[in-house]
Amino acid sequence: MLTEEGGRLYRLGMRLCGSPEEAEDLVQEVFLKAFRSWDQFEGRSRPITWLYTIAARACQRMHRKKSGEPEQLLALDALLPAAEGEIVDWEALASSDGTADQREAIEAAITALPQSFRMPLVLKDIVGLPLKEVAAILGLKVGTVKTRLHRARLKLRQSLEAVLPRRLGEPAAYSKQVCLDLLRAKQESLDHGVDFPLDDVLCERCQSVFGSMDLVSTHCRDLARGELPAALRRAIETEIS
Repeated sequence: MLTEEGGRLYRLGMRLCGSPEEAEDLVQEVFLKAFRSWDQFEGRSRPITWLYTIAARACQRMHRKKSGEPEQLLALDALLPAAEGEIVDWEALASSDGTADQREAIEAAITALPQSFRMPLVLKDIVGLPLKEVAAILGLKVGTVKTRLHRARLKLRQSLEAVLPRRLGEPAAYSKQVCLDLLRAKQESLDHGVDFPLDDVLCERCQSVFGSMDLVSTHCRDLARGELPAALRRAIETEIS
């Protein structure tokens, strides 16, 4: 598991704990605890679920509420896209090189999320675990995980769009309720990692919103990539040998 999950677990630590030092402490603690308690693993879940359960508990224990960190996200209405006004200028975006700014905006937005919203987002959209496993790891109902995950995604979309080129767009083509239903369907498609089935009925404004949500999803997946630092790997291998 060290080879397969070490890098992802380190990236998880970076997103949840906020510093390389705390991330290294988390990874070392998790793998040492997993190694020493392997005989207690009962096989009722996948080993990876068990590993990330240890990680989530360790991170919650290590976490200290930072000064100014919000207890909750903004109200849902404040996170929903506006029916009129500017939308992303995708043509301008295609001809620009703003990837670094986008990634910085996403990382800052993740760090600013309340812990109760950050954890589901990181486990689902960065680590890539199924919803049921995220719920089991956090000891929550699947519905609760989805609610927090969906709101966290909307906050990240909002933060990302702040650094993207914009232009005036046409007003929404549908009623607010239809737009909310389409947004809910889009969130469900992201939950299950499948293509959105209703692209052909979207107006320009919905296409823009869903495009920025897809861009958030891409950046989140990219954040999971990377190797375990060599020195940390050697330290763990020394401890368990």
